[in-house]
Amino acid sequence: MKIVLLDAKTLGEDLDISVLDKFGEVISYPTTSKEETLERIQIADIVITNKVLITANMMEEAPRLKLICIAATGMNNVDLDAAKFKGIEVKNVAGYSTSSVVQHTFAMALYLLEKMAYYDASVKNGTWTRSGLFTDVSHPFYEISGKKWGIIGLGAIGQEVAKIATAFGAEVSYHSTSGENLNHAYPHQSLEFLLKDCDIISIHAPLNDNTYNLINENNLPYIKEGAILLNLGRGGIVNETDLAFELDRRKFYAGLDVLEIEPITLNNRLNEVKHKERLLITPHIAWTSVEARKKLFEGIVKNITTFLQIKEL
Repeated sequence: MKIVLLDAKTLGEDLDISVLDKFGEVISYPTTSKEETLERIQIADIVITNKVLITANMMEEAPRLKLICIAATGMNNVDLDAAKFKGIEVKNVAGYSTSSVVQHTFAMALYLLEKMAYYDASVKNGTWTRSGLFTDVSHPFYEISGKKWGIIGLGAIGQEVAKIATAFGAEVSYHSTSGENLNHAYPHQSLEFLLKDCDIISIHAPLNDNTYNLINENNLPYIKEGAILLNLGRGGIVNETDLAFELDRRKFYAGLDVLEIEPITLNNRLNEVKHKERLLITPHIAWTSVEARKKLFEGIVKNITTFLQIKEL
């Protein structure tokens, strides 16, 4: 049994993958390019991939391949129809990162809300020392309590964000991008109303035909002055060029953990935003707490174990 891990570096070097040795010979690659993928999966019985694309043509030329374990929840990097036709099992891991993403949502919100970038710099560059004052209220910030928090996509992550926002004292409402997920304790709003009404807006929706380019030049102007827009769903939901233009045009804030092309390209318009203190970008790390990655790997091991047990029956 040969197990090939295509992009081990995305799981973190601190993660112990030696438990896979009990299943057979493990071949681990830090990263795998599109040109390298076919050669590497041709010898595999089991492939583990986070983001490496596995196409129908590749599966045709990988006769030994029996199981593809996706080290993520999303399965859009594997041609599922082709895998089904070839009798190749495809397994993902769901729910492992909920707590991690929720925590990162509030980390981003509080960083922007409390002007942390400015205050950290003011201490370290001597501005506070030179002021002679025991405090600094030059960049006022507000409390979450009493504010309106709008959630776009009230799935498992969105619901946890809603609970914590409520605990902070926020008034929560949401928008369903599918129009079907409407049975919740929180009021449902149209997208236009939510953008106009809320002080903090966080996106936790999947990327699909309903959500691609959902936030764009037509509705970004609805966002209130001083409001915060957070995207922890998928890149492509927010039009990045339109967002950059709007951040230059007027005062509001944005926090992005996901971008349409990752890593960010040098020509991404967000790199040129004039008021950089209004924009926070993290490199798709919301899912990556130590605990979440351990849960993810445990899910992969469980998927392999279950597959092999069924195969033996």
